[in-house]
Amino acid sequence: MTAVRGAGTTGPRLPAARLPRLIAAGAPLGLQAHLGRYGPLPPASPLAPPGPVGAPGQAGLIAQLERAGLTGRGGAAFPAARKMRAVAEAGRRGRRRGAALIANGAESEPASGKDSLLLRQSPHLVLDGIALAAGAVGAATAYLCVDGAVPGRVDGLLAAVTERRHAGLAEAAVRVVAVPAGFVASEESALVNFLNGGPAVPVYVPPRPYERGVGGQATLVNNVETLAHMALIARYGPEWFGAVGTPEAPGSALLTISGAVGRPGVYEVALGRPAGELLELAGGPAEPLQAILAGGYFGGWLPLPAAAAVPVSPPGLRAAGASFGAGVLIALPAACCGLAETARVLRYLAGQSARQCGPCTFGLPAIADALAHLAWQGRDERAAEWLRRLLPLVDKRGACHFPDGAVALVASALRVFADDLQRHLSHGPCPAAGRPPLLPVPATPGRPI
Repeated sequence: MTAVRGAGTTGPRLPAARLPRLIAAGAPLGLQAHLGRYGPLPPASPLAPPGPVGAPGQAGLIAQLERAGLTGRGGAAFPAARKMRAVAEAGRRGRRRGAALIANGAESEPASGKDSLLLRQSPHLVLDGIALAAGAVGAATAYLCVDGAVPGRVDGLLAAVTERRHAGLAEAAVRVVAVPAGFVASEESALVNFLNGGPAVPVYVPPRPYERGVGGQATLVNNVETLAHMALIARYGPEWFGAVGTPEAPGSALLTISGAVGRPGVYEVALGRPAGELLELAGGPAEPLQAILAGGYFGGWLPLPAAAAVPVSPPGLRAAGASFGAGVLIALPAACCGLAETARVLRYLAGQSARQCGPCTFGLPAIADALAHLAWQGRDERAAEWLRRLLPLVDKRGACHFPDGAVALVASALRVFADDLQRHLSHGPCPAAGRPPLLPVPATPGRPI
């Protein structure tokens, strides 16, 4: 297959429409193997010590990302070029000139494994993206934030950073930072707060990180997969990037597919492929299915067989009533109770609250209690009515978006598993409610799951 011409690099070219692009099979790529697979970054790329905003290469990179239509792969799907431009402009105007960069690889979504795999297998692709993004916004320092509980993660990335320094690459200083465990710890304002010496919990905004972040500087926060895509776009160009995907959602994405499928794992997929095709890519159903959870624990349930035709992309899943989120697709078998699975997740989320505002401190535990009552006791219309009254009282009332995601998940469960809910109310919990959990839910200290 012939590659589409890109940004003019003389290095190797990956075929435009062949996947995977981001992760090579086999052992993790050291720097030389990385360069052998992808080639060097183009000479015009800003891999020199950061200069003032507007220096050569900065505007060109942002324009390339805009033409490519790259959106964030951390959950919000925000246009990458727009975010980068806002940080560059804020860094020029701000009281403290310059900017900082956070590469978010903490991956606190329990159902996702994509960032972990990417950082293990292709660390230099992420570090290329960090170098590019830091140069584009004028950041002298970049913080690569990762889950400190993953064995060897920090040491492996420090070794990759050292390898680049010994190779003489002139780029922004990269600090590898271990982030504490916790669902909210990887939220962008939580990362800024942690790097500024506080706890890893969200803070009230404004100001947002792009206005005032680490050390008071304008701060760009990008997911590590987003940065890896930047490194490929800089090499091969926007047209190459858009050779897969759809006009509304160009490019590819890493997707964690799990649940009742034959080969659960992380797959790189072209955006816009139907959900049913992606389940087949992961080995097909391991048993009869009833629904898909798309987007992870801030996503939503979609009923099968209708969900099989839904395009897996941020706009496609949003139109169907779910979300792409951090790239998660979980197949729920017919033998599981969707209400019980959702109740376990809500109990976990309620225990992950930063407890800084009422909707999280009081609302989420109340929602979790009501849903658990319906899942494992049933026969109580009052609990169902109380749950329906709680959801709008919590939605969009918190200091951050944490309660909103939890409410969206519960609302989708009440919609998709409406018939099950009626049976629980009429006859008590179904036998499937006692089945061992399917969804991965870390134990919350002091609270049974």
